[in-house]
Amino acid sequence: MEVQIVIPVLIAFAVSVLLGPVVIPFLRRLKAGQTERVDGVQSHLKKAGTPTMGGIIFLLSTVVTALFYVKDYPKIIPVLFLTLGFGIIGFLDDYLKVVLKRSDGLLAWQKFLLQLIFTGIFAFYLIRYTDVSLTMKIPFWSGHYLDIGWLAIPLMFIAVIGTVNGVNFTDGLDGLASSVTIMVAVFFTVVSIGMQSGVEPITGAVVGSLMGFLLFNVYPAKVFMGDTGSLALGGFVAGTAYMLQMPLFILIVGLIYLVEVISVILQVGYFKATHGKRIFKMAPIHHHFELCGWSETRVVAVFTIITAILCLIGLMAL
Repeated sequence: MEVQIVIPVLIAFAVSVLLGPVVIPFLRRLKAGQTERVDGVQSHLKKAGTPTMGGIIFLLSTVVTALFYVKDYPKIIPVLFLTLGFGIIGFLDDYLKVVLKRSDGLLAWQKFLLQLIFTGIFAFYLIRYTDVSLTMKIPFWSGHYLDIGWLAIPLMFIAVIGTVNGVNFTDGLDGLASSVTIMVAVFFTVVSIGMQSGVEPITGAVVGSLMGFLLFNVYPAKVFMGDTGSLALGGFVAGTAYMLQMPLFILIVGLIYLVEVISVILQVGYFKATHGKRIFKMAPIHHHFELCGWSETRVVAVFTIITAILCLIGLMAL
């Protein structure tokens, strides 16, 4: 059984590695280049023009790999749906921004409405067509579940959309969102095998496809994932957590995503309240560390190591 999980990892890795040299030149021809903020981290200005929307690479390799397993592992369908659904929202946003040069991409209300629709379909499918309960495993209290009744539905919307936006904020340095999410996907794969929950082919596929993508995304990046990638990964993390009845564990293993979101909320709130003062040198918080003199690779390494340790704590919390 455990040997079986290696196969989707390897398939997805191979597809990602093969897609990279095809997709990246295509994105260049589309002129899908990244624009960098002039008032941002100065060292990032040299990244302007690097192709973005590269999330297509690991999204396609995850979908292709998962399709081999759908018949035998029906529980991967809702995870695949949420990953692909949010990936499509991100793709539309990226396409409008970088290809059609509409500076703001999808408008905030359009993005939010689409996120509500995809989360709603996911919730409906989960309740109607699977035997997955909305009761949640309680960390550090083995065998106990939190049952909050119908409140589980609004909580799901908050958890899914919050996670997606957390991953989106984390995606700001070469290889950061990819590296952190590989750790989270490995954690879910280990748990899924242990619980025989039936989602391990897609968690393994995400591990493999992200490892392949990292070859092109590690510093200095040849391609960025864009919203196409970061929203898809957020959908994947939230969808998998719900299929495993582990949304509370996102607070542990996905703590980096949460800290990134909180740093932005604090910065914006404080800035408005004090008419222009800042808590951090720049938000999201990974830019704060850069402006404190950390190299980009150091921030990525530290955040990834922290996530690896949090995933070990997550395993203890089971």
